[in-house]
Amino acid sequence: MNTPCVELYTGAAMPLLGLGTWQSQPGQVQQAVEVAIDNGYRHIDCAYIYANEKEVGAGIESRIQKGVVKREDLFIVSKLWNHFHDEDEVKPSFMKSLANLNLSWLDLYLIHSPMGTKMPKDPSSQEVEFSDVDYVCTWKAMEKLVDEGLVKAIGVSNFNVSQLERLLSSCRIKPAVNQVELHPYLTQAKLVQYCKSKGIILTAFSPLGSPSSPLKPAAQKNILEDPVINEIGKKYGKTSAQVLLRYHVQRGVTVIPKSVCPERIIQNAQIFDFSLSENEMETLEGLNKNWRTGSWDFAGLPNHKFYPFKED
Repeated sequence: MNTPCVELYTGAAMPLLGLGTWQSQPGQVQQAVEVAIDNGYRHIDCAYIYANEKEVGAGIESRIQKGVVKREDLFIVSKLWNHFHDEDEVKPSFMKSLANLNLSWLDLYLIHSPMGTKMPKDPSSQEVEFSDVDYVCTWKAMEKLVDEGLVKAIGVSNFNVSQLERLLSSCRIKPAVNQVELHPYLTQAKLVQYCKSKGIILTAFSPLGSPSSPLKPAAQKNILEDPVINEIGKKYGKTSAQVLLRYHVQRGVTVIPKSVCPERIIQNAQIFDFSLSENEMETLEGLNKNWRTGSWDFAGLPNHKFYPFKED
């Protein structure tokens, strides 16, 4: 299977479908990566804070060693965590992820969120102390990673329109990607349109509404059980998950569904053999409820000066 790609403004091809690894346990994620690569996935989404990059790297290495893929066939993404926004901490944090993944370069490196925080003095503490570091300053250190040939492209995650505008007004290298929560219950039309107008590719995390997320409000319904989505799936002989993933890729949004179940990983890739009608795409857009499962509304973060979710 050759996964269709979108082209970044850098000219790089980014596969529309990737494997997400958030909450994938170290004992399971290596096999998940191996199964994904064996079944045509070429895009793997990682992050320092997921605490499983060594196992992800082992899965990548095993498939390179077996001749299933070459490194240049893959599109590997990682993210800079909030504790490391100081300019002099960006490269060391990047190098730690690179070492954990056992790679010599990354295809894309993202600022995980615009909110800088300080490393807690007590690792067991749930308290978060904000840092005064401006993400515009953090970005300058990200640009240097590109200059040094360590990463092919840089981008952001969880940034709103105003924050993107501010970054674009001062950057030397513009963000190639903004990774945000997107699904029919959270369509973020303004943000989607803005990114499209600026040539910034969107990646949808939680494209299935993250039904098992510990951050999901209890009152929110499971989007996979939505009767409208189920009905569309029946028409094409597809699951609700496949309809949701198709909805994203059909409009040029890359998706990174997380799974450690081999059957589910394979099933999630079976989305390129059908198309939704224009009417069905509009119907899915019309399901919007502005329901966000990952609102970062813990440890006082909504009081951070760069908290991104106060803007529509």
